[in-house]
Amino acid sequence: MAPKKTNIQGEITLNGSKSISNRILMIQAILGEEFSIRGLSNAKDTITLKGLLEKLHEPILDAGEAGTAYRFMTAYLAWKGNNQVLMGTKRMCERPIGVLADALNELGAKISYVGKEGYPPLQMKEHQASEWGRRITIGAHVSSQFISALLLIAPVLPNGMELILEGKIISRPYIQMTLNLMAHFSVLHQWNDNTIKVAHQKYKARPFTVEADWSGASYFYSIAAF
Repeated sequence: MAPKKTNIQGEITLNGSKSISNRILMIQAILGEEFSIRGLSNAKDTITLKGLLEKLHEPILDAGEAGTAYRFMTAYLAWKGNNQVLMGTKRMCERPIGVLADALNELGAKISYVGKEGYPPLQMKEHQASEWGRRITIGAHVSSQFISALLLIAPVLPNGMELILEGKIISRPYIQMTLNLMAHFSVLHQWNDNTIKVAHQKYKARPFTVEADWSGASYFYSIAAF
């Protein structure tokens, strides 16, 4: 006997993109002004980041195991310079952060390592805005989240930023995503060869709808195929 055919009908709402959501939350925090965000991801990383940004008055912040949140908050808190400690889980404290922390220190931040050098937790200290430089070189092979963390704060630094990516760029789409989102909020840039220049300028608040995470649709397409 042939199997009975069954029609499946329904409406699927895809979750918002985690990568976009995290960047938008950081832009809103840096801007310091609320604007409408629709379709924000409910991924754990995004929920953690949102929670951290709601506790900025606390002396100790814990990013748990959220890697993206930790990297973006490292740059943000370094820029703010409010004498805070950024913690994480035991596993997070085994993941290197030195490339980003050292780059921020070279620019003008005051970050020190609470435990093992090059790894979380990090102590953010007060700094003088006048001490911030402009040019920084970082390996183009590093995580795009390190590069994006730097770019997101670039326009609010006293002299902007000239970011030189040394070597072969391996994560161009995610870097371009960050720059495109910054442009949506009126921050312009120049990207020539391996150098990205972002002048000192202001983000401007605009309503934003987070694009759906289309990679998650693959599971539902498989149901349709069956």
